[in-house]
Amino acid sequence: MSLETRKPGYHIAWKAVSYRSVALLVMAGAAVVLIGIRLTFPTFSENSLKAAESLASRALQRVAGMSPTTGSGVTMAQQAHFTALDGTVRVKKGNDNTWVAADYNIPLEKGDVVQTGSEGMAKVVFNDGTSYTVKQDSLIVIEENSANDQQQTNVAVAVSTGTVDLSTATYSQGSKSQVIVAGATASLAPESAAQVHNDPKMDQHEILMKKGSGEVTRNGQTVQLANWEKVTFQAAQTHMDKEKGTGPPTPISPANMAPIFTTGEATKDVEFSWTPMANAAAYRLRISRNPYFSSTLVDKKVNTADVSVSGLGEGAYYWVVQSYEMSGKESVESEKNRFTIIPKSKQTEAIELELDPFIQHGHVIEVAGKTQVGARVMVNGREVPMVSTDGSFHYFTPPLATGEAVVTVTAQTAQGGVNTQQKKIIIQ
Repeated sequence: MSLETRKPGYHIAWKAVSYRSVALLVMAGAAVVLIGIRLTFPTFSENSLKAAESLASRALQRVAGMSPTTGSGVTMAQQAHFTALDGTVRVKKGNDNTWVAADYNIPLEKGDVVQTGSEGMAKVVFNDGTSYTVKQDSLIVIEENSANDQQQTNVAVAVSTGTVDLSTATYSQGSKSQVIVAGATASLAPESAAQVHNDPKMDQHEILMKKGSGEVTRNGQTVQLANWEKVTFQAAQTHMDKEKGTGPPTPISPANMAPIFTTGEATKDVEFSWTPMANAAAYRLRISRNPYFSSTLVDKKVNTADVSVSGLGEGAYYWVVQSYEMSGKESVESEKNRFTIIPKSKQTEAIELELDPFIQHGHVIEVAGKTQVGARVMVNGREVPMVSTDGSFHYFTPPLATGEAVVTVTAQTAQGGVNTQQKKIIIQ
C-alpha cells in the first residue's frame, strides 16, 4: 500500500516471544553483570558467592527439616548423673587429664572416668534408667551413652577394676545396656540386675546375673545367663566358665522400714534373723549407717541364722547378710533392710519438707530438698537412697514419659508424721 492511500491511525505489530527466551535473556544479562563485578571486584564477588551458597544450603536444610525425620537413625549424646555420693569419689572428664572431686552437678558423658576410694561409693543413673552402684576401690569408664530419634538408647560402661552393681529399667525395644569387663561384654535385658567384679592384679573376672537375664560375649563365645548364674574367666583363658551362683538368705527381722522404740536407754539390743540356707556353714552380718555400706558399724561371722547386736544408738541403720558354704564359697549380699531406733518418749512433731526448684535434664528430673532428721523420703513411690544426717536429700527420677507429669515427694517418720508435696512439670 502506498503512503498516499494509507489511512491515518495507529498500527500495532505483534512479535511472539517465548518465556524461555525471556529467561535466557535475563540469565545472559545477569551473567554479564556478574562477570563484570568479578573482574572489577574479585574479593567481594568471591565472598558474595560463598554467602549465597551458605544461604542456599541453610534454605535446603530448613526445607528438609520440615519433613518427618522418623527413622533417620540420627543419634544424640546423653548425660548421666550422680544420684548418691559417699566418701572419696573422683571424676576425670574425657577431654581433660585432671581429676576433680565428684559432685552432683557434674554431668557424666561418653569418655568420662569415675573412681572411688577405699571408703568411697557412687551411684550413677543414665537416662534410660540404668543405674550403676560403684563400690569401694573401683574405676569405671563410660564407653557409650546415646539415644536416637526413635527413643532407642545405647549405654555401655567398662569396669576397669573393682566391683559394680547395676540394674536396668524398662527401655524401648532395640535399646542396649551393656557392661564390659576385661574384654567380655554383658548385654542385659530390661528389668535385670547384675554384679560384676574385675581384679586385674589377681586375674579374676566375674559377671553374676542377680535378676532377669542377659548374655555375655567374649572371644566369639556367647553365654546366656539367668537368675544367680555367672561366668568367670582369666585373661589367658580362651573360654568362659559358667556356674550356678549361690543365692543369699532373706532378711526377716528387723523388717524393712521398721521402727524400734527404746524406753530411754542410750543404746538398744536388736535381734537379727534371716532364712537359713541348706548348704550354709556360716553367715556374715553387716550393719551400716548408709545403704551403700561404704563404711560399716558391725561386721561379724556367725554360725546360726539369728544373732543379737548390742550398743546401737538412736538413728537409721541398714543391714545385709550373706551365707558361706563348707567350701568357703560365699553367696552374694541379700536385700538391704532399713530400720530406725527411736526413743519412745520422743514427742511426735509436725514433719518438715522443703523442696528446691526442680531441675530438668531432658526426661529426668533432679529433686533436692530438706526434711526432718531421721525421716525417709519417697519420690513417685521410690525411696531416696541417701538422706543426709541433716535431713537434706538429692535424687534423680527415672526417665519420665513425654507430656505432663506429676512429681510426688513424700517425707515420713517412723512416728507417723507425713508431709506430701506434688508439682506438675512438662516433659517435651
